[in-house]
Amino acid sequence: MPCFAPLHQLIAGALLLTVGSVFSMDGPVSHASVHDLALKGVFEAREQDWRNGAIVYQVMVDRFAPPANLEAKRALYPAPKTLHRWSEPAKRGKYLDALHVWSHEIEFWGGDLPGVTSKLGYLQELGVDVLYLNPIHTAYTNHKYDALDYMAISPEFGTKADMADLVTQTHAKGMKVVLDGVFNHMGRNSEAFKQAQSSPNSPYRDWFFFGDQYPGGARGWYQATNLPELQLESQAVRDHLYAKPDSVVQTWLREGIDGWRLDVAPELGPKYLSELTQAAHRARPGSLVVGEIATFPKEWFPAVDAVMNFTLRDIVLSTIKGEISAATAATMVERTVNEAGIEPTLKSWLMLDNHDNDRLSHVLPKVADQRLAQIFQFTLPGAPNLYYGTELGMTGGEDPANRSPMRWDWVTASNPALRWTKQLIALRKQHRALRVGNFRLVTAERLLAFERYTDLVKDTVIVLANPSKKAITERVLIANSKLMNGSSLVDLINPAAPPIRVLASMATVTVPAGGFRVVAPDVRATGGYSVFKRVQ
Repeated sequence: MPCFAPLHQLIAGALLLTVGSVFSMDGPVSHASVHDLALKGVFEAREQDWRNGAIVYQVMVDRFAPPANLEAKRALYPAPKTLHRWSEPAKRGKYLDALHVWSHEIEFWGGDLPGVTSKLGYLQELGVDVLYLNPIHTAYTNHKYDALDYMAISPEFGTKADMADLVTQTHAKGMKVVLDGVFNHMGRNSEAFKQAQSSPNSPYRDWFFFGDQYPGGARGWYQATNLPELQLESQAVRDHLYAKPDSVVQTWLREGIDGWRLDVAPELGPKYLSELTQAAHRARPGSLVVGEIATFPKEWFPAVDAVMNFTLRDIVLSTIKGEISAATAATMVERTVNEAGIEPTLKSWLMLDNHDNDRLSHVLPKVADQRLAQIFQFTLPGAPNLYYGTELGMTGGEDPANRSPMRWDWVTASNPALRWTKQLIALRKQHRALRVGNFRLVTAERLLAFERYTDLVKDTVIVLANPSKKAITERVLIANSKLMNGSSLVDLINPAAPPIRVLASMATVTVPAGGFRVVAPDVRATGGYSVFKRVQ
């Protein structure tokens, strides 16, 4: 772990341990004062760490931005590869036995790194903090999860100079860059695999698993013969991937990227994940290692800094689809956050869709349901992970339909999905608690309700959601000791909505069917008076 990672814990621990000996000029400092100071240090430390609560934007390079000169690139896509017009949607093909791939895996749209660079202004204006790229290394397919050479850029995407320019310009706009690391398997067309397969004496022989028990003679990821698995038990493999200073993980970090997203991370195992994460932090202190981990996240830390939070995603979607009750969902969310821990949860990516899952508008066809899901995505603890085009309302079911080219013709001021996404991103930018705040449930029976809070009451944001098909009015407990009696909660999404009155930490709320209220305490003084005058 980087040396600064536990700073908030050290601050809090040191201050709380010295309660009995802390003095000011006016005498002993109270336990409450020391506790408040410790909490202040926790949240300040979180804010200084770019990984907490960031807005992440995922890009598949081939599908994100059309190239400046498509015709000049045609030679890079020799048959049986095909090159499509940008206006054509992605469709499922047929399996090509001789090539060990599906035909849609070798269909291209021509997107490249200079194209991504040309759209950085769009991402900056959207409010993105982190640009996450699907694999860019040399590979045979369009998705690049079948690496041939981890150190090289796939020629369809550009050059190392193009990548360096993208990193430089992304940083200049205040954003970070995270690459996709596919270290569980390579591609069968890689020189390493071909040499290993052809000769038992090859230095690469122990990089892979060979045997007659495997389809195609080598162990492949989920028995996919185009994806031979790497034998991480081999020191040579680990040296190449992450262990040595000139390894893949460390070299790319030293050349300027800010982190790695690890494909099928659980299959690397906790031991090797931990080694990889430590190597990444040595190469670039403060870098991010986030694992594509669909299991319960609790025991994967600190082997990785963060996970792609599939558990929270499933809870959100299942609740909106009516598969679990709001009360059950509340218990599930609370358990997931508490057992994983708030610190790694804040760094973990909360996505609703991506290149492996149906797009949000396909899973939830009703706009109201989509908006409720996004309310959860942008208010639960974590880093919202937007899949390219979801902010525009792009749809698409199972791969490859969810990987169609970006609809730049939909980027208009009148696009309601885009306006809504920008509103949610702005909400997070404006409210500290949504980025780095703690989490606790609001006690309710039929609503899924929770609070994000910091050391300051003015930061508090309360979410009251009704995933049911009937309007709900109920009395709830908001267990925030600084939420003063008689104070009001004002709506952050719809300022015209009537405020909610808090009396003895209780409030009566009405939320329409499938609706939500996102509210915060009104701490403003009226006529020079505020009930919060001595409470921060």
